[in-house]
Amino acid sequence: MSAADIARIIDHTLLKPEATRADVEALIAEAVELGTYSVCVSPSMLPLAVPEGLKVAVVCGFPSGKHTSAVKAAEAAESVALGADEIDMVIDIGTAREHRYDDVQADIAAVRSAAPSPTVLKVIIESAALTDEEIVGVCTAAVAAGADFVKTSTGFHPAGGATEHAVRLMRETVGPDLGVKASGGVRTLAQAEAMIAAGATRLGVSGSRALLADAGSDVGSGY
Repeated sequence: MSAADIARIIDHTLLKPEATRADVEALIAEAVELGTYSVCVSPSMLPLAVPEGLKVAVVCGFPSGKHTSAVKAAEAAESVALGADEIDMVIDIGTAREHRYDDVQADIAAVRSAAPSPTVLKVIIESAALTDEEIVGVCTAAVAAGADFVKTSTGFHPAGGATEHAVRLMRETVGPDLGVKASGGVRTLAQAEAMIAAGATRLGVSGSRALLADAGSDVGSGY
């Protein structure tokens, strides 16, 4: 894949708690320059002024997932009302580790109901904190709840971020029709290519410029 091809599946991400509006404006300018698919930000940063073609992804229940489903649903609905095209929600990881997959499904379904299609719903499962069995269980729940993507990680959990193994298992579980987003620790071109080969169709990257610079001189198709 060319640098431009990779850029078009990147959610250019800024989720640091100390991020300012000036930081987000710089993020948007860089996303436009690099030609990334979207910017991914915290809900308090909305609304954003973005050019046509650049999508806005917003996190929900982030980063712990320990919010109630009603709170997550309200957060998602407000973000959509303020211009979000995509919602990246965090499941309750403890619920998954207790194998309460019906409750995981209900949590996702509540957000799906609050942010119906055409809003894209991505479900962050925090794969590094789960066993293979649990990854399969929560991915199956995400499919049943009507999600559009499953996503590896918040990037904030001490257990770590995306791995090729987790991405491959997620892809095998959800099949060809759902998206798989690899995020958390995807910093180099080699890592990005490995995640894509394992089945990722979207990448969450904060250091997009450095990653794309490794891919060649055609960085930045722009808008």
